[in-house]
Amino acid sequence: MKTRYTFGGDEHVYVEMDDEMSLDAFFKSLSMSNAVRDANIEGVTEICPANASFQVRFDPDVISPDEIMAKVKELEHKAESAEKRLTTRIVEIPVFYKDPWTHETLMRFRERHQDPNGTDLDYAAKINGFADADAFIEAHHSQPWFVSMVGFVAGLPFLYQLVERDKQLQVPKYLSPRTDTPKQTIGYGGCFSCIYSVRGAGGYQMFGVTPMPIYDPEQKVSHLKDFMVFFKPGDIVKWKPIDRAEYDAVVAAVEDGTYEPRIAEVEFDLDEFNADMRGTNAKMLEALNDA
Repeated sequence: MKTRYTFGGDEHVYVEMDDEMSLDAFFKSLSMSNAVRDANIEGVTEICPANASFQVRFDPDVISPDEIMAKVKELEHKAESAEKRLTTRIVEIPVFYKDPWTHETLMRFRERHQDPNGTDLDYAAKINGFADADAFIEAHHSQPWFVSMVGFVAGLPFLYQLVERDKQLQVPKYLSPRTDTPKQTIGYGGCFSCIYSVRGAGGYQMFGVTPMPIYDPEQKVSHLKDFMVFFKPGDIVKWKPIDRAEYDAVVAAVEDGTYEPRIAEVEFDLDEFNADMRGTNAKMLEALNDA
């Protein structure tokens, strides 16, 4: 990987670890952005991490562009030598695949889609070589996912599946974005899955919805009382397929304040994962099942 440094306007330094997403690039970006934060550089006002990059905002009246660029570059060696290990959590997210709400929405926007005659799941299954949508759904939920970034809209997580590179699911976005997407839709674009935290426009393929809120600016939802955004980079997600009755039961539990997501604390070591991906995933899933 060769790190690229550029300016973003008059107040930002943009640091890109790699052209493509990988866990190695993510960990290097996370380590380096943490090093910039720990350095307490005078004039830095904000640090925004992303999938394989990060951005530093600075006050040019306090520190010059050339000076902040030099200080950020000096910290790259810390990222190179940082331990690629996280104490994090694995979270079970219930998903109602083939739900009626995303189906109704996607049917309204077929003229913007690559396959106007099918559904998003049918299309995803076909281009990834699966026999049908159910086989694609199995591949989508069978192995865990890594939250590499939270943002774009408030609380929206980007998730990267923890599988071998040649087994990565890939689905392009719509040919042109929709003007509507149901809240808490499970979406897919490129190599990333996501959860739409709010209703609005979107271009990702739609596979289902979760009844579990992930963003609550009023902090009335029981599992969001401490912070309005549920996810943070480094979280690990296991999708759990549910039916309509289970969906309705979770919605009712959320409304009466009794719902709590299943969560387990785990250690994620990138070197161990790269050496034995399926074994590492199995240990994390076992910890979740025991929670």
